[in-house]
Amino acid sequence: MHENDNMVKILDHPLIQHKLSRIRNKHTGVKEFREIISEIATLIAYEATRNLPLEDTTIVTPVGPANCKVLAGKKLALVPILRAGLGMVDGVLELIPAAKVGHIGLYRDPETLKPVKYYCKLPSDISRRAVFVLDPMLATGGSAVDAISFIKEEGAKEVSLMVIIAAPEGIAAVREAHPDVHIYCAAQDERLNDHGYIVPGLGDAGDRIFGTK
Repeated sequence: MHENDNMVKILDHPLIQHKLSRIRNKHTGVKEFREIISEIATLIAYEATRNLPLEDTTIVTPVGPANCKVLAGKKLALVPILRAGLGMVDGVLELIPAAKVGHIGLYRDPETLKPVKYYCKLPSDISRRAVFVLDPMLATGGSAVDAISFIKEEGAKEVSLMVIIAAPEGIAAVREAHPDVHIYCAAQDERLNDHGYIVPGLGDAGDRIFGTK
């Protein structure tokens, strides 16, 4: 792992990098693509949860008492940005199965490249939860910025963003709009093209997860 700054973490673990090469490949089929997206999400979540608070406890092993650490019961929420973010949910839930899951639906206007919100359902106690926003691709950053803004408007005070591939433009947009938000991503690519796609990226993540065109 390396950091562009202390709020942006690029995860260069060998397992993540190997799996990235599989999903970048245009010949990887829907089933394998979907499975690997979930696997990478689990690995990103492992790092994103590194600073969850712990508390002391004493348990009894077959040999005797032991002083141990357990999670301090911090409430968590996952909010995938529809639809591609859905592909990351199960992978993150593998690590934190007690997290509640909300959803935000945004689509990108093909003319302006600006996000338009069409659906939002969040846990009622979102203000008391640490929130992880999920989206495989951070391209222009518009959808992530708007999703995070709405979550904050609902009272959330601790928000992080988990993505798989990010463009420098998207990272910059989120950092400018939400400097308090940690960004975790598996790769930072070169740039956006004229159509707002990440280069080299992996194409349209939603289409490849769900087998649509």
